[in-house]
Amino acid sequence: MIAQITGRLAQKEPTQVIVDVGGVGYELTIPVSTYYELAEPGSEVTLRVHTHVREDALQLFGFRTEVEKRLFLLLTSVSGIGPRLAITILSGMGTEDLVRAITNGDLPRLTGIPGIGKKTAERLLVELKEKVQGLAMSQSLAAAERRTPAARTSLNDDLVSALTNLGYSGNIAEKAAAVAMAELPEGAFSQVLKLALRQLAK
Repeated sequence: MIAQITGRLAQKEPTQVIVDVGGVGYELTIPVSTYYELAEPGSEVTLRVHTHVREDALQLFGFRTEVEKRLFLLLTSVSGIGPRLAITILSGMGTEDLVRAITNGDLPRLTGIPGIGKKTAERLLVELKEKVQGLAMSQSLAAAERRTPAARTSLNDDLVSALTNLGYSGNIAEKAAAVAMAELPEGAFSQVLKLALRQLAK
């Protein structure tokens, strides 16, 4: 069972990477949140790994942080959510935001994630609310939250407000803001807003 991989990043795409370990290339499926934290190909990388074994395949899922991996495992414990959908969920919302949405019972925000309907979101809330509360109190998530300054939360709120004022629905505005902030983690408001608008225009 592979639990962690360290090697040279040979190739990266938003939901997939290849890590070269001693001349052997390991293909891992990743969430978009991990993609944005990776350096360029050729650099050394360490990823937490979940090995998913099926009768006809062996799949590796990689994560930049232990929190992402633990959330992935919690998501796949919910009826109707397989590994691929769990990756989609983690790609559609940051770990802190996902924990917060489940803890607060934020059904509209969860159903705003592609592939998540009302019934699936309701199962998430019922089955994971108490479990993610425990995760939120863990040292790993606390460390992740400390790396996210309060100013970024304020910027996110300002972005969502600006986009909704431009006529976009709340869910769409939140998703565009999250993607833009992940791509420009240190960007100024005007820069991130322009990027969010480009995302919405696609």
